[in-house]
Amino acid sequence: MSLSSLVDWKFSQVFGERCPGEDIQDVDIISAIEFDKSGDYLAVGDRGGRVVIFERKDEKDTPSQPRSRYQLEQLDFISTRHPEYRYKTEFQSHEPEFDYLKSLEIEEKINKVRWCAAPNDSILILSTNDKTIKLWKVKDQKMKKIKEMNAHPFVCSENSLLAERSFTSGQDSPSLSNGLPAWTGTAKNMFPSQEILNKIANAEDTAYARSRRVYAHAHDFNINSISNNSDGETFISADDLRINLWNLEISSQCFNIIDMKPSSMEDLIEVITSATFHPIDCNLLAFSTSRGYIRLVDMRQSALCDNGARVLQDAEPGSKSLFTEIIAAISDVKFASDGRHILSRDYMNLKLWDIRRDSSPVSVFKIHEHLRTKLCDLYNDDLIFDKFECCLSRDGLNFATGSYGNLLRIFSSGCGGEEGITIEASKTSNRKPLSRTISRARRSSLSNLTRGFYGQDKGDDDCFGDLSSKLLHLAWHPTTPLIACASGSSLFLYHA
Repeated sequence: MSLSSLVDWKFSQVFGERCPGEDIQDVDIISAIEFDKSGDYLAVGDRGGRVVIFERKDEKDTPSQPRSRYQLEQLDFISTRHPEYRYKTEFQSHEPEFDYLKSLEIEEKINKVRWCAAPNDSILILSTNDKTIKLWKVKDQKMKKIKEMNAHPFVCSENSLLAERSFTSGQDSPSLSNGLPAWTGTAKNMFPSQEILNKIANAEDTAYARSRRVYAHAHDFNINSISNNSDGETFISADDLRINLWNLEISSQCFNIIDMKPSSMEDLIEVITSATFHPIDCNLLAFSTSRGYIRLVDMRQSALCDNGARVLQDAEPGSKSLFTEIIAAISDVKFASDGRHILSRDYMNLKLWDIRRDSSPVSVFKIHEHLRTKLCDLYNDDLIFDKFECCLSRDGLNFATGSYGNLLRIFSSGCGGEEGITIEASKTSNRKPLSRTISRARRSSLSNLTRGFYGQDKGDDDCFGDLSSKLLHLAWHPTTPLIACASGSSLFLYHA
């Protein structure tokens, strides 16, 4: 699908939208977004250590009553529309910890979330903070609510639920000398009638999350990436210097497949910034470095894959400055679904690579070229170290990334020199910026994302110079032209 067919991008939904002037708590800021393989679920992680799951509405609405012909015709019409999502559940994935050996505080912030293949109706999801990876199982269950209670006089209050009339149909019969009721009725009277059952049980669907595995104590540095393998059995976790290979069923051990730590830290020249598995070949993976390199690794070559099978490097000469190495660091890499192309994002540009051509990228999309003269100010404010993510459409022809001013930038293959499409991910232009003095108090209530709103998109304002707001995290729907992106504590969805 070319960009010409995706020009008309429209606002779809927003979750967690704040009122103008409302303060944004640090724990509510979104830090990770990921669609599952089918696109029926969307997971969002935040700095408070929570994972919020949304489910697709039109695919999950299955009423027990049979539908009329008109309703079925309406469903056929709805299926051709863009997906809409609703809140499903949320759970506390990580808690703040303290490493007493290193005197280091470990934040609960969710760095990445990844979906895993599940053999049944339950869903599996990996989440990680700086040090610990957890595998969560989320499953639907039916809960029964009591409509009418009549406590049995011979049962204590803690067990009053068992004294419902449906379970004790002979509660008015005389009791024996030991205080127990005498069951004088027939066996038929000992079972609840349909009328009583209707008073007791009102079943409704709910979801609960349970921790299945905890993969800990394997990284000395902060984890920046996790990626599932196409074999459905293993995944990798990457920090600044090492990449480990895990089996989903074994949390007690992992295999170190890449180790870039030198014998002396003074000789350190680059660190790992992102890592991902090949979408088809389970033996291939790619990782990016702070020097702007993308290294392809074949795990069949050796047990320790420090030497990449192929190195993708932009050899185009350019003017060097004090900040050249900083802005060259790649913050995110993503494989296209065909496995032949890689999309990378550094501070200045979005680049599309062909893994068969390692000398230069196929296309370069300028994102922050207008900020080149302000690199010194960006460095002083630590903004130059912001890590922007990128994503691709399923056909690999369209790409998206974020920028300052809550801007969503969308490009198409073969149009590297053009501006592409720019969308402001905000419904209120006068929104109050995040205050750095707000305390990181934990919230006991549900996440801010449980508040969903729907409406029409408002006109864009010129926020191109607004560096206080930024769009770092986003994800492309696996089957339809739909993009989910995060701005502060709000989740926006746009469709074409």
